[in-house]
Amino acid sequence: MTILENYELAKQAYNKWGVDVDEAINTLKKVAISIHCWQGDDINGFEVNPSELSGGIDVTGNYPGKATSPKELRQDLEKALSLIPGKHRVNLHSIYAETDGVVVDRDQLLPKHFENWVEWAKKQGIGLDFNPTLFSHPKAEEGLTLSHPNREIRQFWINHCIACRKIGEYFGKELSTPALTNIWIPDGYKDIPSDRLTPRVRLKDSLDQIFADAVDEKYNLDAVESKVFGIGSESYVVGSHEFYIGYALKNNKLCLLDTGHYHPTETVSNKISSLLLYSEKIALHVSRPVRWDSDHVVILDDELREIALEIVRNEALNRVIIGLDFFDASINRVAAWIIGTRNMLKALLYALLTPNDYLRQLQEDGNFTERLALYEEFKTYPFGAVWDYYCEQMGVPIKENWLEEIKLYEKEVLLKR
Repeated sequence: MTILENYELAKQAYNKWGVDVDEAINTLKKVAISIHCWQGDDINGFEVNPSELSGGIDVTGNYPGKATSPKELRQDLEKALSLIPGKHRVNLHSIYAETDGVVVDRDQLLPKHFENWVEWAKKQGIGLDFNPTLFSHPKAEEGLTLSHPNREIRQFWINHCIACRKIGEYFGKELSTPALTNIWIPDGYKDIPSDRLTPRVRLKDSLDQIFADAVDEKYNLDAVESKVFGIGSESYVVGSHEFYIGYALKNNKLCLLDTGHYHPTETVSNKISSLLLYSEKIALHVSRPVRWDSDHVVILDDELREIALEIVRNEALNRVIIGLDFFDASINRVAAWIIGTRNMLKALLYALLTPNDYLRQLQEDGNFTERLALYEEFKTYPFGAVWDYYCEQMGVPIKENWLEEIKLYEKEVLLKR
């Protein structure tokens, strides 16, 4: 059978439950995933005098072909974007600035250092998001930045974050779509602290100073991101979930939830509806923790589907900013982008094809038997036929056929680096 014939049969199956498949596809077309640039070069960046990767972050693997220049990284991103259905975004860290060989410390970064990225984004017709980089730097060697007891070090990082918000604003103005500028810091202690409050007082004060600098929210959205622990901060992290959720709600900032930044028994999907009650928007970094925040490539697992269901069933596609955050150097890095992003989109399509209103009513009626039965049966409905049709409509390869292009790209481009 043809893709169209399979699609028509799938529509019949879903229509039985009141699911408008064409509408689901049209909705998915409008979703933009923010794809993280740092998967392409193992979070090295392009600073003139780069520091060792730090901040409780680790990248494992040495698969050949990683990007070693901005030009190569943009080339790889273009290839990935060409094999992912839809129009998406790219998320940058400040270490991806281009300073023409001149040493520019992070507190001195300016929009001009990202002009090449903006011109490239214009040609691609995509938006850019941004992150200050508060790791892999001599002033972050002690594992403390915005909460550091040394006022001068704190001020350096405050100035860096202020500069980054202005760069995010620049992105928004130039690309006619607001940038999300997200602050994550590695601050914490390896062993049990004798004072948990004081570092958080300093962090709050630092954030207050950062956000006091006027930036137009029409062009830049501010987010803060928590973490439960990292290498070197196993016992205490200053910017905990409780700290940032309180700060975000009180100061009208976006709370960013990273799926790898919680205890193994916690799920981000269970937090989304609660935050949406009190926040106009929230943000996600979707990753796959295996043992801790190990940032494996996103797969279509139960939690990813549940995250997508929470967004869709609560009509929050315009309120939840979805970004990815994983880094795997053990496989082809471009393929990792494609696998992860396509899976995020698959999860959203799966959610859009679920009769959420009917299942909700079953719960309200106390009909838990039918709810569970249908919830499970829909896992084997012809979702794949709809996905194939969507990919064909968007002009990208269906099923695993994109792999052939990546194999050729690896042979002709990546292995020659």
